[in-house]
Amino acid sequence: MKNIYTFGRKPAQRNYTVADLIALKGSGKRLTMCNPATEAEFKACVEADIDLLTVWDVHLEMTRQIAPTHFAGTAMNWGQFATNDEILRHAIGCMEAGADMYFTNRSFDVVEMLARESIPVQVHMGLVPSLSHWAGGLRAFGRTADEAMQILRTFKRYEDVGAIACEIECVAEDTLRLLNDRTSIITISLGSGNAGDVIFLFMADICGEAENPPRHAHAFRDLAPLHQQLHTERVAALKEFQSEVRGMVFPYPAQSISMRTGELDKLHEALEKV
Repeated sequence: MKNIYTFGRKPAQRNYTVADLIALKGSGKRLTMCNPATEAEFKACVEADIDLLTVWDVHLEMTRQIAPTHFAGTAMNWGQFATNDEILRHAIGCMEAGADMYFTNRSFDVVEMLARESIPVQVHMGLVPSLSHWAGGLRAFGRTADEAMQILRTFKRYEDVGAIACEIECVAEDTLRLLNDRTSIITISLGSGNAGDVIFLFMADICGEAENPPRHAHAFRDLAPLHQQLHTERVAALKEFQSEVRGMVFPYPAQSISMRTGELDKLHEALEKV
């Protein structure tokens, strides 16, 4: 653990710092990343010793309560803010709330603006779902030499504006392996094979909870039937509760409170005098 001050100037510890991640390049070590969103998921990530977390801004407080020492990035949606001032204000607020990195897939100018304020910025390349119209739909990237060279040129532009990390989504593994040593940016592979510095997979995909998982997803367990069983049991419990209440049966004696011995008779006597 490293002793740090957060961006909000609070003493804390982290399993990884920004400097650690930058030094990861070429070390031969790879890290894991996941996206917990519930208390149970956060606790599971901590117990499983997942290295890095990526969370929404609304989960930052929970992150620091349950995973106080985990490096955690947070993100903005593409259209969440209209102006650069709004984005900067949000990013600074997230960093002060305990985030360690800020994700955006907006313009190079936005990345540079955030980096100038010493905010560690994560970007996105390859399959960027919100920009899939420009790519002709959802598809893989970097499967040709021309596309691979375009990805390299984009890496260099992101380096120039100060990005430190990049989610590489659905890029050919061969391409990422060749380019990874040619960029200082920390590469976070999602569906891009074994070539990234960090391997990221969604919680629902890891646990077998997604209904239509993408090709690159792998379910290490099958939680979907358990969720269905839990839902079925929850509905059955609610129906039984409703039936017992309507039948004037519940609450049962065990869940009710009785007056002390002799007090009921005293109450009757008192009421008769009213």
